[in-house]
Amino acid sequence: MSARPVKHSVTLHGHRTSISLEAPFWAELRAIAQDKSMPINALVAEIDAERGMDSGLASAIRVYVLNALKDRLPRSD
Repeated sequence: MSARPVKHSVTLHGHRTSISLEAPFWAELRAIAQDKSMPINALVAEIDAERGMDSGLASAIRVYVLNALKDRLPRSD
C-alpha cells in the first residue's frame, strides 16, 4: 500500500474540486458515507461546512475520519 496521496474529484457547492488523501483515508471516508447512507459528496460538504477556515479540507477530512474511528473503539473507563 502506498503512502502517496491519491487525488479524487468531488463536487462541493456545485463545483468540482480535487482532494488529495492517502488511499486508507479514501477507503474509510467511503465506508463512513455508506454507513450514513449518504453520497461521499454530501459527507465532504458536511465536513467542509464544519471545518472553519483554520484548516484545509484534506486535513479536516483526515481529522474527521480519525475521530470516526476513535468513536468506534471500545472505551476502557
